[in-house]
Amino acid sequence: MKGKIKKITVNSTGTIRKVLQAIDRGGLGVALLVEPGSKKFIGLITDGDVRRALLKGLGLATSAGRIDHPETITATVDMDMDEISAMFSEPIRVVPVLDSDRRVVNLAIFDTRVYFPVAEPKLGDAELRYVSECVLTGWVSSAGKFVTRFEEQFAEFCGTKYGISSSSGTTALHLSLLALGIGSGDEVVVPSFTFISTANAVTFTGAKPVFVDSEPNTWNIDPLEIKKAVTAKTKAIIPVHVYGHPANMDPILDISREYNLAVVEDAAEAHGALYKGRKVGSFGDMGMFSFYGNKIITTGEGGMIVTDNEGLAEKMRVLRDHGMDPKRRYWHSVLGYNYRMTNIQAALGVAQMKRIDQIIEQKRINATLYSKGLQNIPGITLPPEAVWAQNIYWLYSILIDEKEFGMSSEELGEQLKERGIETRPLFPPVHQQPIYNTGQSLPVCEKLSRCGLSLPSSVNLNGDEIERITNEIGNIQ
Repeated sequence: MKGKIKKITVNSTGTIRKVLQAIDRGGLGVALLVEPGSKKFIGLITDGDVRRALLKGLGLATSAGRIDHPETITATVDMDMDEISAMFSEPIRVVPVLDSDRRVVNLAIFDTRVYFPVAEPKLGDAELRYVSECVLTGWVSSAGKFVTRFEEQFAEFCGTKYGISSSSGTTALHLSLLALGIGSGDEVVVPSFTFISTANAVTFTGAKPVFVDSEPNTWNIDPLEIKKAVTAKTKAIIPVHVYGHPANMDPILDISREYNLAVVEDAAEAHGALYKGRKVGSFGDMGMFSFYGNKIITTGEGGMIVTDNEGLAEKMRVLRDHGMDPKRRYWHSVLGYNYRMTNIQAALGVAQMKRIDQIIEQKRINATLYSKGLQNIPGITLPPEAVWAQNIYWLYSILIDEKEFGMSSEELGEQLKERGIETRPLFPPVHQQPIYNTGQSLPVCEKLSRCGLSLPSSVNLNGDEIERITNEIGNIQ
């Protein structure tokens, strides 16, 4: 606990920036403000106290001692645990324990992890600082420096020349198809095992999504099934890198060249995943990403298209801005859309880019811990990782063999819910959704949906918490 206390302690002569850094380091949502030299405790500072200080006009370089904060509830070393426990309430989750000289010697922490969500964002000092800059300067709409910075940074991250931001992952995919000229009478091959927006974006253009099955070993679109689905009307393929695992791109690209088809990668869940050492999104004509709150990095809502094709990039910039001529304001020669990302969203994105590599690394570490804890439990299939792939495990998802495990994935999810552990079923096949309902039999994706369960996958999880979750699963069985 001494190490934790040191991490979150800030002298009153330090800056508000140092307070934010301490809050981010400690993972408790608080910093301890102390007198310089004597280290006597002054008060507990929350991230909410900092936000209110910034909104009042204090800057990040302002002395931490100027932050207004409520009087802190404290305990003393001679109190027993029952007395300290009685101090906790909904707003009071951390109680500093002081010695006779009012120095912090311990922390009593109410275990906030009584509930484990499937996903949650990781936000901190940089995010608050950049978003606050937008608010304080008034640059909150689609004009502003952060939009261009985010586009450039993300394109560089993916290894492509251009990044075109949008208001969501779905609008990014729609823009991609519009720029390719796909419309009524066309067909686009998509996996049935995906979130429904993949198919919906095709339908938005007036084209028809053609559903194909998945590979059992990667859970991604099966290239052999793509080839069977190609007709004279087919104009494009959308391979989806499902749950963070890359699709098998080489055979998909071979098919696209053979039949002169465009390829739009749906990498909404796979930021930084590698196919044969190269980042997804950089293989097709375009790649699109989502920055929804549960994605690898987030802008709240938001999307991005990356491409090496300058002509397509320019088309999408025009289409996302009402079809306005970039050289003549309020002049519209094509039908466009209001699909722009705001500067305040992009500010979040620029800050998130500072931590994207660390987030991906932590996702993979957590996946290793999960696999170690689950590998010997009968009836569980762990998530795939092909020899040519680096999975970023957007969600750590498993398959449950009902007979061998002793209950269905749905029943396991209900049991875990009772223990404060959130889970989610895997995507229902799109070909069985009421708005499509093609009547096809696609056995692999139907099995994945029926047997699959996503476990808590936040990078905020630590090893002890993952061990607790895997132990609960083992005990349930």
